[in-house]
Amino acid sequence: MTRKEFLQKAAIGSISMAAASGSGEPLAVYPVPPLARKRDSRRSIDFAENDKILRHLQKHGITNVIYGGNAFLYHVTMSEYHELIDWAAGHAREFSITPGVGPSYGRALDQAPLIRKHKFPSVLVLPCADPRDAAGLETGLREIAEACAVPLSLYLKHETDFGPDREAGLDVVARLVDSKICASIKYAVVRKDPKDDTYLASLLRRVPATSVISGIGERPAISHLRDWKLSGFTTGSGVLAPRLSRELFEACRRKDYADAEEIRKAFLPFEDLRDAWGAAQVLQAGVELAGLAEAGPIPPFVSGLSAAQTEQLRPVARALLEKNG
Repeated sequence: MTRKEFLQKAAIGSISMAAASGSGEPLAVYPVPPLARKRDSRRSIDFAENDKILRHLQKHGITNVIYGGNAFLYHVTMSEYHELIDWAAGHAREFSITPGVGPSYGRALDQAPLIRKHKFPSVLVLPCADPRDAAGLETGLREIAEACAVPLSLYLKHETDFGPDREAGLDVVARLVDSKICASIKYAVVRKDPKDDTYLASLLRRVPATSVISGIGERPAISHLRDWKLSGFTTGSGVLAPRLSRELFEACRRKDYADAEEIRKAFLPFEDLRDAWGAAQVLQAGVELAGLAEAGPIPPFVSGLSAAQTEQLRPVARALLEKNG
């Protein structure tokens, strides 16, 4: 791929993170669904049930989807990843799907030929917890983008994701944005008060807010859109209630923050349990308990919910799906 071709694809990737497929209207809500699996000895991916989840999102006006942490892509095998990418590519006409890659450099390079084979707008680079520094990450990320032949969506989950030197790491992020290697940034650093965030402020001194989406669901979304002018938000709970997530975003866009706060209340009981017991585990179980799809088991190294947790979650998940309508 020539640099001109890469830059053209980078522009497409940037657009995909700021507009819904085919709608013509800005819609910056990005559900991050679980990956439904069968209850067989291999925990095989259940694509029929995953189709149900996608159709639920589409029915309520959302066609941007990110497969990342909630799908436990950190732990998929390469054969599973091959199946997932082929399946996702089959939905490219109707959905704008961003698959995760990594988190290790080697795993991302192994996955790159599968990404390169299809027409994904970008890939989400899962954050790596292994030894790393800013300069090394910059080299590796540029090579991953070249191997995948698509722009990257960078995932900032902790201040040290780009190495122990916080400012050097943000300088790398800025260079990757400036060079079109990075099409967007998923910002998911949790704060007690999202208005008080020196790290986000430092990031936004380097990159435009339009290139950053809030990556922690509905709880901080209003502050991130109102106070920091981020371009949208990812959502796990919005997999159950995509209409409500869309309406929350639309209320923020028209600056009706009182309405947005009222809509957000519907998500908080489910979000409270996700925060207490594990965001991805609760979402996986919640999708099934609400009756949306048979989500099945989750892969090791993470365990599922206990029987008592399941019974406590059941009415909360059902209530959120019912409120969505």
